[in-house]
Amino acid sequence: MFGNNKRNGNGVAVAAITTLIAEGTVIRGDVEFTGGLHLDGRIEGAISAEGADAVLTLSDKGRVMGEIRASNAVINGMVQGDIVVAERLELAAGARIEGNVYYKVLEMAGGAQVNGKMVYQPDVPRQLTGPDRAAAEA
Repeated sequence: MFGNNKRNGNGVAVAAITTLIAEGTVIRGDVEFTGGLHLDGRIEGAISAEGADAVLTLSDKGRVMGEIRASNAVINGMVQGDIVVAERLELAAGARIEGNVYYKVLEMAGGAQVNGKMVYQPDVPRQLTGPDRAAAEA
């Protein structure tokens, strides 16, 4: 799992958790973040991460009703929407995805469920533009 002093497959350090959305919290609207976001609550809207080392961690209690766009993500909860990950995506055993998944590197544990397309994208996803794309290409 991503966290302090961890490195991605390229040996580049990834962000520590800088933001926590606790269980029982509901956010209705889009969320943009940099660094690391740990979600135990629920977001009803899109989640967008800025920076090549940004990490979204969705716990088994977490829920997202909307699209996720990040460089790195660890999913162990429920997502109703597409997931676009520019670098590394981990789907833990409790992951329940209803939507398409776009990834470059995928790790999927037994028990994870995806109801949608799994699309390998060796390059930066076309959906990423501007600063996100430049950071992901760096």
